Amino acid sequence: MDVILDGIAEAFRLIAGLDTEVFEVVFTSLEVSLVSLFFAGIIGIPAGILIAGHRFKGRHALMRLVYTLMGMPPVLCGLIVYLFFMRRGPFGSLRLNYTVTVMIIAQTLLILPIMIGLTVSAARERQEKIRRLARTLGAGRIQTMKLLLWELRPGIMTALVSGFSRGISEVGAVMIVGGNIEGKTRTMTTYISQLKGMGEFERAVAVGIILLLLSFGMNTLLYHFQREKLED
Repeated sequence: MDVILDGIAEAFRLIAGLDTEVFEVVFTSLEVSLVSLFFAGIIGIPAGILIAGHRFKGRHALMRLVYTLMGMPPVLCGLIVYLFFMRRGPFGSLRLNYTVTVMIIAQTLLILPIMIGLTVSAARERQEKIRRLARTLGAGRIQTMKLLLWELRPGIMTALVSGFSRGISEVGAVMIVGGNIEGKTRTMTTYISQLKGMGEFERAVAVGIILLLLSFGMNTLLYHFQREKLED
């Protein structure tokens, strides 16, 4: 028990002292996850709204594919991206494997189905009513889209938080394409995995605490928007 308490105390000391190695890993994780979330969001949210608001041939098959990809194992996603960007792959000439860029690509592909699926779920029931209201008010396409985004903000926020949580906690894909290179592609989750193998539990706990705090902050934000939805 004393060993555990000492480890936790040392972890807090590392956090309070803004340990360079620990926070370098934290900032890399945030960079990869937030940029991935941005790209997945600007593609997935409009796509989800369009899919929910239009009936077309193959729509049900497309949604089955989206829901399947929402649960895709990260290691499989990482492997596919790695094969595309390996030296003999279609995009091997870009030499992106083991860079932050290819980690962002892999995480974007992981997050994108979540963004589309949850946006469709949020928009399916309310979208037609919102569009009718917009037509009544004489709104154009851009104004209608702005109104949709505003009225669907609790569902969109759920999608964003879920996407961020998927990205920040992911291990397999970034490990495969990024290689866990010190000072370059090492993230919080891959760092914790490495430290556990090395027996350096204090740093692993320190990074784990920061990861939990980030998760708590994002879920607090989600709770705020969900409560707002209930009050509406």
